[in-house]
Amino acid sequence: MNIEHVAIYVNNLEVEKNFFVKYFGAKASEKYTNFQGDFKSYFLTFDNGSRFEIMHRQSMIDPKKAKYRSGYHHIAIQVGDRKAVDELTQLMEDDGVYIVAAPRKTGDGYYASIVADPEDNEIELLAVE
Repeated sequence: MNIEHVAIYVNNLEVEKNFFVKYFGAKASEKYTNFQGDFKSYFLTFDNGSRFEIMHRQSMIDPKKAKYRSGYHHIAIQVGDRKAVDELTQLMEDDGVYIVAAPRKTGDGYYASIVADPEDNEIELLAVE
């Protein structure tokens, strides 16, 4: 058994898609639009075959997300070794991406940084050790 994909709703589908394509090398599917036209999504596929679906619905209600709440908190993406974590974090910072936590050794043994995507969803950049 394995997780086939994870999905989240976003406000700006194109900005989110471009973020994951640019920084993580994701391959975007063709945009899906349902027959009513009020739901759109992309599947983003990563080199290892894992998939992340980003979705948008015209009628979404989106209050500001509290950091500590039930439900989705972050996704973690292995980006290579420690140097890769450092370099990608620096590139993202240079591009104006908000760095939630700089690269460091975490209490649970990972070498990681945390960044926020354009909609403030947290992404943990992990080193493969």
